[in-house]
Amino acid sequence: MSSIRTMGPSSRPPFWLKARRHLIGADPMLSAIIKCCASEHLLPRNDAFFSLARSIVGQQISVKAAQSIWNRLVEELGGMNVVKVASTNSERIRSCGVTRQKSAYLLDLAQHFQDGKLETHSWKRLDDEQVIKDVTQVKGVGRWTAEMFLIFHLLRPDVLPLGDIGIQKAMRLHFNDGDPMPENAMRARAEPWRPWRSVAVWYLWRSLDPQPVDY
Repeated sequence: MSSIRTMGPSSRPPFWLKARRHLIGADPMLSAIIKCCASEHLLPRNDAFFSLARSIVGQQISVKAAQSIWNRLVEELGGMNVVKVASTNSERIRSCGVTRQKSAYLLDLAQHFQDGKLETHSWKRLDDEQVIKDVTQVKGVGRWTAEMFLIFHLLRPDVLPLGDIGIQKAMRLHFNDGDPMPENAMRARAEPWRPWRSVAVWYLWRSLDPQPVDY
């Protein structure tokens, strides 16, 4: 969801090459998609607040629209961190194209970080569902946003966000002749990708958009 950031091989998740090899061997269709992306990979950001805020802005809108709004917001605030968001107000955030509801979510997110209400120091040792339970206490952070957080910030390797519109689209285009796939069919189709479903998901997103998805 951002312009491509050029980074060296060491910036990729440590499991990326192993996962890539597994997926190429496990799924011929996915193998073709992966090989088209050459050496591209998910780029870890290592900023929990940034990742959650970006996911909130990107909820239920196109990659292009989200990028445009995000750029305006970052320019308006002079960056993106807890202090900058907590010290502003809803009107200023909304002036960048953020909805009234999402502006409230961003302010609540900043408040949670400032007040220490999130288990930030425990996330790495919690399992996926425990992390989801913790971060969804923030207004506007539902399961989809939490799953993006697991993939892009905590680098959990086996997340399958079936509620994601992009994944639904990619699955039907690549694996079902363009016809919609019910959730159980998508889950079954993704079984050979275990334990690297997050990596498969990233490549499916990449197959739909010229810019790598980035939260």
